Amino acid sequence: MTTRQHDASVYEEIQTSERFRELRSRFRRWVFPMTVAFLAWYVLYVIMSGFARDFMGTKLFGNINVALVFGILQFVSTFLIAWAYSRHAARKLDPLADELRHEVEEKTAE
Repeated sequence: MTTRQHDASVYEEIQTSERFRELRSRFRRWVFPMTVAFLAWYVLYVIMSGFARDFMGTKLFGNINVALVFGILQFVSTFLIAWAYSRHAARKLDPLADELRHEVEEKTAE
């Protein structure tokens, strides 16, 4: 078996392992719902801007209206999601990914 074939078989073995499936599952359980939630929030903003102009144009104070606050909250939510994902990854994904990486490195070094 050539080195390239050996490396491929190691990766295939890791990919079919229970720990890799768990890593993928942890990733998907967090990312998919968060993506749906963020897209729903974004679409709400766009729909409200198009169809609820009176509401979005409501002045809150000075020249600040509901649309501007919603727009700023889009940025805030993006940063909060990025921060939350980095915490999730550090606690739930990275330790398992590191174990799998070390396992691959050991097996490909043989």
